[in-house]
Amino acid sequence: MLDQVVLIAGVTVMGVLEQAYFSLQVIYARRKYSVSPPSTSGPPEFERVFRAQANCSEYFPIFIIILWVSGLFFSQGLSALCGLLYLYGRYQYFRGYAKMAHGRLAPLYFCAKVLWVLIGFSALGILGSMCRFYLDLDLKQLASSILDLIEEEGGDCKG
Repeated sequence: MLDQVVLIAGVTVMGVLEQAYFSLQVIYARRKYSVSPPSTSGPPEFERVFRAQANCSEYFPIFIIILWVSGLFFSQGLSALCGLLYLYGRYQYFRGYAKMAHGRLAPLYFCAKVLWVLIGFSALGILGSMCRFYLDLDLKQLASSILDLIEEEGGDCKG
């Protein structure tokens, strides 16, 4: 069982470490710009770091849930790869936003696309499981059979 989740568990731990890093950056920015807690306003440089961390934290639960659903129901390997891409995108988002507000946009769009891919994987995986459990229909096997038929018909047309 553990071998079926080790990759997504690793990405999860990496995500937690990334969140900790973002939080530490807010602490450093508070010291650098003399913004004492609980205040959340200060120089624009501080506010950008603070908002970048807050935005990353807001999306983290969505990411973790969809990562695990996709990994369990669709593919651990593809989900872990998407998870790594998402974490890289979030790091780029944080760095870009900390420098200037417009620096967040390209990484934000990239992360959104990765999340949508994970949502798609999750939906396909759940649909496949539901069909298998409740309809006794294996969609992977059906798709493979259809592809084999198409391939055979393609071979007949060439000869």
